[in-house]
Amino acid sequence: MSKIMRPTFLEINLNQLQKNIEAIRARVGSAKVMPMVKANAYGHGVDGVALFIEPCVDMLGVALVEEGIQLRQLGIKKPILVAGGTLIEQLPLFFEYDLTLTASSLDLLLAADHLAEATRKRLAVHLKIDTGMERVGVREYEAEEFILKSFACNHLEIEGIYTHLANSELMEPGGLPPHVVTSQQQLERFHEVLHFYEKHSLPVPPIRHLCNSGGILNLPEGHLDLVRTGVLFYGVYPGRDIPKTLDVKPAMTWRSKVVYSKVTQPGRSVSYGSLWRVEGSPRRVVTIPCGYADGYFRRMTNQGRVVINGKPYPQVGRICMDQFMADAGDDNVNVGDRVTLLGDGITPEELADWAGTNEYEVMTNISTRVPRVFVM
Repeated sequence: MSKIMRPTFLEINLNQLQKNIEAIRARVGSAKVMPMVKANAYGHGVDGVALFIEPCVDMLGVALVEEGIQLRQLGIKKPILVAGGTLIEQLPLFFEYDLTLTASSLDLLLAADHLAEATRKRLAVHLKIDTGMERVGVREYEAEEFILKSFACNHLEIEGIYTHLANSELMEPGGLPPHVVTSQQQLERFHEVLHFYEKHSLPVPPIRHLCNSGGILNLPEGHLDLVRTGVLFYGVYPGRDIPKTLDVKPAMTWRSKVVYSKVTQPGRSVSYGSLWRVEGSPRRVVTIPCGYADGYFRRMTNQGRVVINGKPYPQVGRICMDQFMADAGDDNVNVGDRVTLLGDGITPEELADWAGTNEYEVMTNISTRVPRVFVM
């Protein structure tokens, strides 16, 4: 199959992912490590990534219950936290597939307890506290009643409590507008919530967590019992200004091949809209079988570059749904020559800049029709 496979594919270096986890473990000390493998493992291919990394981690995190079910169907045995919002009608799936629930409201918590009693099955739950994200979760100033009622849920295993940092990629202190909630403020609010346990002589849940990738790097005092590593696990820093103090590297390389090569004469335009044309002397224009349906964003038109046979060339003409062109100049670039779209010196940050977005969107928007090839 490898000989007849589509020439455009993602190469995922599994050993690099393991090295990234090891580097993160060294940074967070005794805290448990939970990589987020939502959104098809940030575009890397969850079927290959999750199975490989499971022995190296303590838990796995996803956003959707369907993503948790997929992991179970792949054979994952480790605990799986579903971190996104959940509807009450989805609760039976948590029991069926042994998924850990994020209880982001009192109604959801009580409904889960009622269903646990009815089915005579216990369910692991992490309480979600909103300390400034304003997305899901009980706000920190309303959390006391939530915590007290969680201890009355006798049919649930209240395994953890957590919050999510809104601006962990921002370096502190100073220079931030007054309305911007800082990671330090959120950590302080979270500790105020945890104080309710002591106030009421309640045992604190064994797993307290708040740090995402930015928090791992910028908020060492917030590592607590567990960290949730997202983009950092995949070797990409969550912020451009964060010092590169952790030895992680991208595990993804986006490859293709030249499928057509021709010499285009001066004055001739290339692709839809005639947004680029040959000037001066003839140019070799090559076609690469990848387009915006694959996640190579149309808005990168006339901004991107690729590497062919180790040399960079500019992308030219409007990016099509399934193909785009590059200007190889006077070089002898032939059909079948190897092309790199991401990697070999082209970073996720560059693609993000060309597309006017961030690195997360670049990776997660690479279409599932692009095959993932896992290498060691």
